[in-house]
Amino acid sequence: MKKLNILFFLVVCCVTSSFAQTQKITVEAIYQGAFRTEGLEALRSMKNGKQYTILNVDNLGNTTVDKYDYTTLAKVETIVSSADLDGIQRFSSYEFTSDESKLLLATEVEPIFRHSRLGIFYVYDIASKSLTKIASTKIQEPVIAPNGKQVAYVADNNIYLFDMTTNTTKQLTTDGVKNKIINGVTDWVYEEEFAFVRAFEWNADGSKIAFLRFDETNVPEFSMDVYGTELYPKPYVFKYPKAGEANSEISLHMYDVQSGSTTKIDVGDAYYIPRIKWMNHPDHLSVQTLNRHQNHLKFYDVNAKRNEVIVLLEEKDAAYVDITDNLTFLADDSFIWTSEKDGWNHIYLYNSDGKLQNQITKGEWEVTQYYGYDQNEDKVYYQSTENGSINRGVYSIESNGKRKKSLAVTAGTNAADFSADFTYFINTYSSADVPYTYTLHKALSGKKIKDIKDNSKLLGRLKNYEMASKEFSTLAINGNDLNMYIIKPKNFDASKKYPLLLYQYSGPGSQNVANKWHSANDYWHQILASEGYVVACIDGRGTGFKGRDFKKVTYMNLVKYETEDQIAAAEKLSELPYIDAARTGIWGWSFGGDMATNCLLKGNSVFETAIAVAPVTSWRFYDTVYTERFMRTPAENPDGYDDNSPLNYPELLKGKFLLIHGSGDDNVHVQNSMRMIEALVQANKQFDWAIYPDKNHGIYGGNTRIQLFNKMTNFIKTNL
Repeated sequence: MKKLNILFFLVVCCVTSSFAQTQKITVEAIYQGAFRTEGLEALRSMKNGKQYTILNVDNLGNTTVDKYDYTTLAKVETIVSSADLDGIQRFSSYEFTSDESKLLLATEVEPIFRHSRLGIFYVYDIASKSLTKIASTKIQEPVIAPNGKQVAYVADNNIYLFDMTTNTTKQLTTDGVKNKIINGVTDWVYEEEFAFVRAFEWNADGSKIAFLRFDETNVPEFSMDVYGTELYPKPYVFKYPKAGEANSEISLHMYDVQSGSTTKIDVGDAYYIPRIKWMNHPDHLSVQTLNRHQNHLKFYDVNAKRNEVIVLLEEKDAAYVDITDNLTFLADDSFIWTSEKDGWNHIYLYNSDGKLQNQITKGEWEVTQYYGYDQNEDKVYYQSTENGSINRGVYSIESNGKRKKSLAVTAGTNAADFSADFTYFINTYSSADVPYTYTLHKALSGKKIKDIKDNSKLLGRLKNYEMASKEFSTLAINGNDLNMYIIKPKNFDASKKYPLLLYQYSGPGSQNVANKWHSANDYWHQILASEGYVVACIDGRGTGFKGRDFKKVTYMNLVKYETEDQIAAAEKLSELPYIDAARTGIWGWSFGGDMATNCLLKGNSVFETAIAVAPVTSWRFYDTVYTERFMRTPAENPDGYDDNSPLNYPELLKGKFLLIHGSGDDNVHVQNSMRMIEALVQANKQFDWAIYPDKNHGIYGGNTRIQLFNKMTNFIKTNL
């Protein structure tokens, strides 16, 4: 009897231990923060190059800006704490003035669109510990002048200048009107597709402000109902230029602080002005312009003193020219610039007259981040794919293209944050197996000095969960070796048959197959793997970091070749002995939602199931800048728009389809899904769909993501 009790006890212990180590991930755990990583928030290097600052939250919920020493990593001081500020419970961001004597603090911030924010802003004087409120109402994009005495900002589509010495405010523009004229910040399509909001810049000595003016008068309006909690829904109306429609008329202006006068600058036939940036000389402004097709870039030098405009360089491409922030002016205003004109994205050096000095980096790999140039040591610092397109390494090279050095190149993703004087860098590293780690390195040698922070606690917690590995490989499809990862169930048995779910985004220049730490989607895929699904992701033609030609092959035919690659990949994977070819699904969001829809229809003999979240169903419905970059206008390329729109072949639906959209999506309008729904209804096709009231393109808020992904999980388990 005792032996039996001991045996029973051992069995119970083993089962309990086994259960503790194989707990399954849940959607609730993902979106309630169980797997959140720790990081270094709002890291800023001090100008002395010896110290850096971080935004922290203390145990009482107060926000602090804390200063740390690079060499010891010890906290030197707390520069400011919200606990010591009257009327501010917490601030969400901070920026130093150029002399680091003051801080710009943001509070009560609320989003407008993807990047734009409104907020109450203060200037904190570090020496006197005094706090100055810039404006009584919420404003946008405040920037302190180089002299530290004035703040320029935008409110209600106009630019204002607040003088901190006199506490007076001057209005610089007066014609700003909602849905008509915008001064100093971008319109919707510039913000979304050129990825910037502030459209004004101080020059080096604070004597001038260059700014862009958007005339939206002729841009068509888009309206979407906001359901809210009131008795009647309210329309939200904003300017949104769909492919082929009118864009804002853009113009460049110069405000002279001393005289108070504003001058319009003539930059020729510029259709878009996606970047302005002052040079080191206070009288010279650089301006980048594009034609409507976005295949001809002009880079100007504007002499602000004489209002003269000179073309420094031009770039043309048979498809399109990408806009980046990879521009650095050296002391004499010669400049470093990136371009993919040799077929791969690389770094180039030009003199101040725009003459090419030399190509700094070369090879069949891509520069993915440009970090800057140390003129004292003649070192250019950058991140690239030299260690494989799914990895990122940090390197240095001299401006003549010689003496390249590997600084942080462990397989995975390395990203550097350099000190202001390029003495040190903090490397952020992760891989599919290692969550984010932060280490301090010498910039010249790359030598690691100290460990700063890791996520070992998260790794410890994850040991209690059922986690399967990502297996990276390539798949030969349509003449290309495509990057792929595959996730198999933890208890994988090669003699069994498993259903296959593909995940992808597939948009131009994107990358899903990357050797880095998990996103929320990765954890959801772990849930599916624990339920007995094989999950795979393939980056097809058109995705990024494998050269210009691989990326731009989809020009004029978005989703055509991408769809062909996903269908072919599914067919090839279905040949594996452990894949059940009769149970193949695909899912994606946004561009990936369009892809999932097209794959289910055009690949109806391959795919049995698809989930499309916030899909574009016709590129005629999407915005000018993005769509025309890859497709030109509908009038120029009607077949490119229509031959690959699922609205035109709903009768091809055979499998199980779940269509999801947020009704408040300002980016990919719910119109896309409504039109798809109507097409499927008229084709007499059965499908499932869900509309999330007032949710934007991200479909989040409260329990929304939990409900959404539980719905998707149940759909997969029922239909695949």
